[in-house]
Amino acid sequence: MNNVTIYDVAREANVSMATVSRVVNGNPNVKPATRKKVSDVIERLGYRPNAVARGLASKKTTTVGVIIPDISSIFFAELARGIEDIATMYKYNIILSNSDENKDKEFHLLNTMLGKQVDGIVFMGSHITDEHVKEFKNSPVPIVLAGSIEEEAKHQIPSVNIDYEEAAFDAVSAFAAKGHTRIAFVSGNLTDPINIQKIAGYKRGLQEANLPFDDVLIVEGDYTYNSGIECFEKLVELADKPSAIIVAADEMALGIVHAAQDKGLHVPDDFEVISFDNTRLTLMVRPQISTIVQPLYDIGAVAMRLLTKLMNKEEVNGLDNVILPHRIEERQSTK
Repeated sequence: MNNVTIYDVAREANVSMATVSRVVNGNPNVKPATRKKVSDVIERLGYRPNAVARGLASKKTTTVGVIIPDISSIFFAELARGIEDIATMYKYNIILSNSDENKDKEFHLLNTMLGKQVDGIVFMGSHITDEHVKEFKNSPVPIVLAGSIEEEAKHQIPSVNIDYEEAAFDAVSAFAAKGHTRIAFVSGNLTDPINIQKIAGYKRGLQEANLPFDDVLIVEGDYTYNSGIECFEKLVELADKPSAIIVAADEMALGIVHAAQDKGLHVPDDFEVISFDNTRLTLMVRPQISTIVQPLYDIGAVAMRLLTKLMNKEEVNGLDNVILPHRIEERQSTK
């Protein structure tokens, strides 16, 4: 039964293969009686259209590749959910691959996706280099970045993000307005383009508030819970400790809050915390963490919608580098 072909259906229904194809593809130009006869034969024989063959005929596979750094990350899972929901809405299938933020693996996955004849690719990665951009530009299908930016924000590849610099600036401004003068920033990899933007916003916020910049208050982590603990231990050892901390990712923020509690300190009484992203982790800890709300689901959804437009060669009216709004959600880790 698994080897039933369109020819078998056409023979059994006594119609042409073109008629069977029209029925399968929902073409309205088929008489109701003929449609029912063909549909009955399809059901009886258990015929399933061959997606590969259909793709070869139409030059479209209705399949989209999604390359994600870490499928176990809540951050990227939220993005992927937005992508998948919109893909389903527009009747695209998803091939999801985990890159481990390894450049060689990213390029391998990119070529594998193209070899599978995907119609487009959504790419997520923390460090989009010029080498990445060159590969993306050479791609025969559209590629859209989700929650990712290129080096020096060159905007050569379509993308969907928030304004990371402005978000960090807003966090510093919020703390400065409360009278904080020692505001730390716990970052991810300092060479990643997004973190470069966040630090630029952090410095601009200090300057706007007439606060001095002290490089010991910028500590580098790797987005993990344990690195949050390690970063806090570095900050708490300073002679002039911070009274407020901005954290580049929620998981690190959890590490900071727990590390403080282990040392008998209290958030927000001893120091206040604002994190980035607003994943559900911020609500699963006490105190609940104040956060810069990055609309992760929407970033994924808008990236996929943008990709559908590019795949169908629709006009995007210059909106191929989308900046979605952000806001600060005050919870229990701030006063």
